[in-house]
Amino acid sequence: MKELAKRAVVAVIAAPVALGAIWIGGAPLATAAGGLSGVAAWEYFRLAREGGRTPMSIVGIVLSALIPLAVHAQFLGVITLPLVMWTLVPLAVLALSIWLRGVDGQPLSSAAITIFGALYTGGTLSYLYALRYFGYAVGDTAGALVVILPVVLTWASDTGAYFTGRVIGGPKLIPSVSPAKTISGAVGGVLATVAACAAFVHLLLRPQAQLAFSPLGLIVFAVCISVTAQIGDLTESLLKREAKVKDSGTFFPGHGGVLDRLDSLFFVLPVAYALYYALLLPAPGA
Repeated sequence: MKELAKRAVVAVIAAPVALGAIWIGGAPLATAAGGLSGVAAWEYFRLAREGGRTPMSIVGIVLSALIPLAVHAQFLGVITLPLVMWTLVPLAVLALSIWLRGVDGQPLSSAAITIFGALYTGGTLSYLYALRYFGYAVGDTAGALVVILPVVLTWASDTGAYFTGRVIGGPKLIPSVSPAKTISGAVGGVLATVAACAAFVHLLLRPQAQLAFSPLGLIVFAVCISVTAQIGDLTESLLKREAKVKDSGTFFPGHGGVLDRLDSLFFVLPVAYALYYALLLPAPGA
């Protein structure tokens, strides 16, 4: 009961804060994304160290936290990040790892883990900002709903998979990675996501944002989000299994760390952004 109370309190506090940041957008959203990215990167590098790796944690955490802020600055026109920057930064990290780690300190793996950790956390969470200002979404309501939809679908997929798996059971999905997940749960997660997507579009996205999917587009979007969310969840399970830890951290009391809570969204957000361009349309009559 004590653990359940912790989870409830955190949810009651975190949900309005998250929704408020999404609604306001701008600097508050970029700052929140940057803060969560930094904490997630810290947890990721902790897992890497537990697994015997030697990342440059400080460098990776700073890079991770700066990516959403850089996206915000570019949106405002304060800075311009040419394509060459995405080459120079990794090269700079590699050079730094050689200098700091030396030949015997595994500089190549250190640089690779550091760069990937920053992109896995800050690079993916920066899509919160990109989605908030998605091209078709005009106004605060539309922008907020475009962000909230993949978040809600991720929750629906996770919830549907959990309850379907508990009720039906059956063969395991990938027992070597996550012993509790079942094939029936994975299918249930997909079906729950399609239902949740249809309800969200009908009740909120179409009337409030004048945006919608075609019937086939809605199914494709929902299925892709559910599959992506489950891959993200399994990926973090694999990271924890390699590091031999139960939770990535304790940032959210009763819920675990930022990686534990946002593992699916790291994969879902960029995929949702790409799918919106392919499938999202102005609603007829808008």
